Amino acid sequence: MHIDLTENGDPIEVEIPAAVGILLRASGLVTAAPSLEPGWWTVGPAGKVGVARVGSLEIWVAPKLVIRRLFFLMGYARDLRAWRDEDLGLREDADLVTAIATAFARQADRATQQGLLQGYRVEETSSPVVRGKIRTADQVRHRYGIAVPVEIRYDEYGVDIPENQLLRGAAAVLLQLGGLDLLTRKSLLRLVRATADVTPLRRGVPLPSWQPSRLNARYQLALHLAELVLRGGSVEQAPGSTQISGFMLDMAALYEDFLTVALGMSLTRAGGICRPQDRWHLDEADSVPMRPDLVWYAAGSSDPTAVVDAKYKAEKPSGFPNADLYQMLAYCSVMGLPRGHLVYAKGNEPATTHVFRRTGIEVTQHTLDLDQDPADLLAQVDHLATSIAVASAPAGPSPGSRSELAM
Repeated sequence: MHIDLTENGDPIEVEIPAAVGILLRASGLVTAAPSLEPGWWTVGPAGKVGVARVGSLEIWVAPKLVIRRLFFLMGYARDLRAWRDEDLGLREDADLVTAIATAFARQADRATQQGLLQGYRVEETSSPVVRGKIRTADQVRHRYGIAVPVEIRYDEYGVDIPENQLLRGAAAVLLQLGGLDLLTRKSLLRLVRATADVTPLRRGVPLPSWQPSRLNARYQLALHLAELVLRGGSVEQAPGSTQISGFMLDMAALYEDFLTVALGMSLTRAGGICRPQDRWHLDEADSVPMRPDLVWYAAGSSDPTAVVDAKYKAEKPSGFPNADLYQMLAYCSVMGLPRGHLVYAKGNEPATTHVFRRTGIEVTQHTLDLDQDPADLLAQVDHLATSIAVASAPAGPSPGSRSELAM
């Protein structure tokens, strides 16, 4: 069975087994609730886009942004530049999964044309002979004075390195998806064969880390895409008789990553530093942690100058969610800031500033129009950074029109 949904679109009524509906609801990939009619469920989007397979049920959730806009957000958040269409081989009419698979296969082919990248990896093992360094603490702990085998650590040179592990893992995830064209599937199979001597990634284990360098320059775009695929493919589950697999992107996380990087760079150009996910606590005992998306420390200041939170929300006729205001009020109260900033993906709502009773704290809800060319979108971010910097200056601008939110 096949279900087509659109991000922020309306839910649909489908006839599915109760076990599948319960699994869908628990997965968080889509919304799922039993209908009044027995055997029927109401299934809708839940902020994620891509494809998921639950038993024999396949769900496709199309993004509201065109593919090129979406790839710009993904690329900028990872390497601070736009991924060019000619590098990715994007087609305007391609769905998200096809576009991701095609782009990855294309870049992986380019990256491995000269052969697989080789490098050193650290091996820790037991051996009857000494090689590299003896792990003295482990030898004493595990061998109790026995001479052999010896606990050793040494550097091994070969293709089994994080870069190739990521390429193999991404190819394996994509090959499990349906709807890929023959050329892309052949390219992915060729990559799997080429990386036969590379350790497969294990489910539930953190992805291997890598650092950009001159040596892996030809791999870098393919690696960014591989990480994107592997994180989106983490919806796979094993327990039970019905399995969930697929590739789903969390649009809220993607938007947060983009805004944190782009706005952080713009505010840094205004002076000072920006700290993403800066750690704070709401209570005196430090038992209630808070991690705002971005905290700006202006030049010469050891105290926060501005706090920003990214909010990717569906359009709501009734306006912005009040819970976001309460959250930002908590941030400002703890940090001693007179104002805070919430930045939404543009919906029907205009930018609004609220002044909270008794505290005088201001919270401004800004919007960004993501459906713009990259240059125009980054210009919006620069304008936002300027307005935040001006509002955070000691003198401050004229407050203009405000509305009060009763607590």
